[in-house]
Amino acid sequence: MYRDVSSCNTYNYGDALYWDARYVQEAESFDWYQHYSSLRPFVRRYIPTSSRVLMVGCGNARMSEDMVEDGYENITNIDISSVAIDIMRRKYEHVHQLNYMEMDARDMSFFPDKSFDAVVDKGTLDSLMCGSDAPISSVRMLGEVSRLLKPGGIYMLITYGDPKVRMPHLTRSIYNWKIILYIIPRPGFEKPGGSSSSSHLEPVPISDTGVLPADFVLEDPDSHFIYVCKKMDETTEVSDISSYPLIADAL
Repeated sequence: MYRDVSSCNTYNYGDALYWDARYVQEAESFDWYQHYSSLRPFVRRYIPTSSRVLMVGCGNARMSEDMVEDGYENITNIDISSVAIDIMRRKYEHVHQLNYMEMDARDMSFFPDKSFDAVVDKGTLDSLMCGSDAPISSVRMLGEVSRLLKPGGIYMLITYGDPKVRMPHLTRSIYNWKIILYIIPRPGFEKPGGSSSSSHLEPVPISDTGVLPADFVLEDPDSHFIYVCKKMDETTEVSDISSYPLIADAL
């Protein structure tokens, strides 16, 4: 149930040179893990369309474009790769809701504290966890995310990292995040027998140490994990962040 994702291949995914070379060769749009259509119920539930959104590690994905088509009004996209940012700036120069900036997610000092209502991360923390100095890189990035979030803001992490390996990074008291977990099958996955299931729209109970219920079974062994992290403040009660099941087409 708990996959060890601490081992990575020899590529340094935290290095701009790696990504520059990759985007020179792979200029066409590519979305890591999940497309927006699969993530929409979660995004729309927790991130209002009027939010100021930061997309960290945007690469050349369509997700921000899809969000704008779905009504989102202000999305700032950053990436460590100058090649990716140049491609996306040129592609979306006439889309005023999208802004693209070359920036390392470990140092976003360009932005003042509490600049964003939401931060979306689809694979960027994973990349840093596979780079050199992974523990330091992850702390720096998550510290920046926490700093940039307004009280009540949402950090939505879409990752292959199961709770045993991600919750220790997300539950540091300095962040003061209330975390809700969803588990979503990889694109194209079908249950044995071909039956469909909406169970991934229901939150999964979890402890601060990443322990799932003893009777919990992953439908897809290669599932992706969605951590919805709400930044709390002194006036925010834990119960203020809803964790009831979502409805895929309700929004």
